[in-house]
Amino acid sequence: MFELSERPADAISKVKFAPNSPTRLLVASWDQNVYQYELGDNTSKLVRKFKHRSAVLDVCFGENDHEAFTAGLDWRVSRLDLATGKMTTVSTHEAGVKSVVYCQQLSMLVSAAFDQTLHVHFPKNPVHEPAIVELPSKPFALCLSPTKLVVAMASRDVNIYDLKAMAMLTSAASNTQPNKVEMEPWQRRESAMKFQVRAVACMPDDAGFASSSIEGRVAVEWFGEEEEHKKYAFKHHRQTVDEVEIVYPINALVFHTTHGTTFASGGADGTVALWDSVVKKRLNKYDFTASVADIDFNSGGDLMAVGVCSGFDEGQEGEVEGINVFIRKMSDEDIKGKSSK
Repeated sequence: MFELSERPADAISKVKFAPNSPTRLLVASWDQNVYQYELGDNTSKLVRKFKHRSAVLDVCFGENDHEAFTAGLDWRVSRLDLATGKMTTVSTHEAGVKSVVYCQQLSMLVSAAFDQTLHVHFPKNPVHEPAIVELPSKPFALCLSPTKLVVAMASRDVNIYDLKAMAMLTSAASNTQPNKVEMEPWQRRESAMKFQVRAVACMPDDAGFASSSIEGRVAVEWFGEEEEHKKYAFKHHRQTVDEVEIVYPINALVFHTTHGTTFASGGADGTVALWDSVVKKRLNKYDFTASVADIDFNSGGDLMAVGVCSGFDEGQEGEVEGINVFIRKMSDEDIKGKSSK
């Protein structure tokens, strides 16, 4: 395991590997920057930084490994050209933008903001204004499966959208402002979490998704109504001190890129756990130096990036401590569960 050189100066909000380049990594931070790294054998090189107007809350790759999109408290969705370093504005919400995801199959970008809207963009058609889909409450997390978009919100609302239906409705919308689209979700659900959702992650096989909460719980559920009986939830990222149980938020969830039944959870207790989602067993547990903010696996599945920082979860004010990104090499023995083929 090794640490990134020239790490961010403030809390880490997102770590994201490129979909095809196993050594390209982006790190978004509250210090208003997105950092672009190239990884080597136990080494890292900072290629460039993209300075934003305010804290960056999310970053995703776009159509290829040379394009990325960001969301932040400057209310903007921005496009990053990773080859030239150029940054442009794609759209502007009416409040901070929490999350952004990109569907390569449909060349469609979706952002979710605290103004209770989704903006649906088609970056290949720059003259097309983003379509606006209103949400019932503030969004906390987004995830994509091959055919679905899951939006976890306040008030325990979960909307699941069919991506093809969303693309058809929004791409045909008028270019006039405001470009609002009336769109019903494919499914509406009540969250399996009793408390605020921190993260959601979709299964690579398009079967369902996992969610986590501030109350140290993870829920795994399936899209199909006929599979309702399979859903389950469990507790983790807890410690007992002097016979008192301390419950930590679970800030990060991600499914493995090659062993799709395995997923990782990262908590404010400073640990990452690997789980087999089918047999409901923990495979491994790793300890880090501070609260885990985010996790991602590279395209080959042999590297895991873990962003850590402390301060926010303990209610501390001022400077955030322990800011770091660790890169851990992963073997099949680390990741492969009993249900994997």
